Amino acid sequence: MSKLTIPAGYRMPLTNNELQRAIELIHADFQHNLTVRLNLHRVSAPLFVDGSTGLNDDLNGVERPVSFDIPDVGTDGQVVHSLAKWKRLALKRYEFKLGTGLYTDMNAIRRDEEVDNLHSIYVDQWDWEKHIDACNRNIPYLKETVRDIVGCICDTATALRNTFPVLTFKPDRDVYFITTQELEDRFPDLTPNERETEICREHHTVFLMQIGKTLRSGTKHDGRAPDYDDWELNGDILMWNPVLESRFEVSSMGIRVDAQALDRQLRLAGCDERRKLPFHQMLLNGELPQSIGGGIGQSRLCMLLLGTCHIGEVQASLWDRETVERCEAAGITLL
Repeated sequence: MSKLTIPAGYRMPLTNNELQRAIELIHADFQHNLTVRLNLHRVSAPLFVDGSTGLNDDLNGVERPVSFDIPDVGTDGQVVHSLAKWKRLALKRYEFKLGTGLYTDMNAIRRDEEVDNLHSIYVDQWDWEKHIDACNRNIPYLKETVRDIVGCICDTATALRNTFPVLTFKPDRDVYFITTQELEDRFPDLTPNERETEICREHHTVFLMQIGKTLRSGTKHDGRAPDYDDWELNGDILMWNPVLESRFEVSSMGIRVDAQALDRQLRLAGCDERRKLPFHQMLLNGELPQSIGGGIGQSRLCMLLLGTCHIGEVQASLWDRETVERCEAAGITLL
């Protein structure tokens, strides 16, 4: 069953050719802004990792990675879900100094994703990671970094409007910070997605903090793997999407676990078996740098800034027949 939403009277304001030029501009300008504001440098990243290392992102712990055997290497490869863990190891291996970091073009396949306007089985994002000092593991530093990223988005939106004046979306630079518990207290009768939509309706740019921990209601706002973000020091950047009239997640990010936070979160998540994996052993032994990092959706950002209603307008993927037919009938081009 298709979960497609097509707003009444929707029309993409750019031609297909202009759309491709605009996507190119967004990629080039945003990458430049991000490297300057966060002091990052580009590195090459893997499409797949050894499944026995524990490096793949486990997401919510139930999604199946695309796996394949590699006879000549003698192991099984896993197409990455994201590079959340790999990046932290790369900070050490590539010898990034304190205050510097990396970013990369991450391409992933999430075979179990439920596809809709915003979700595809193909994921493309700017994955980034920065080496920080232990004294930076605090909420003020997290907020400062969030404001830098939002500033990058706003600067790119300005460059885009200057080149394509028909585009009118202008993101709000002022970030409203709120925790998942504060959001639940404010909207106790709504679902997590409904809460996010309502807070974004009021405050167009929101950073929702502390995702993954259990709330006083006994539920979680959303799942988050226990072995990369510190659940006390993470969050999602959400923006109001005027085309879909809903909340719109642009980035998931956070200050990473130290040995103490990893120990606590593995125990709470019932994932103690992961302690034996090489990556987790390095973390528990204090052999990896303290870091902050996240992923910023490339197609997501293009969707938001260009005002498209479906992610398939800005990326090439596979869709169910009903989605394809309805988009064709509405004059929407899926790449």
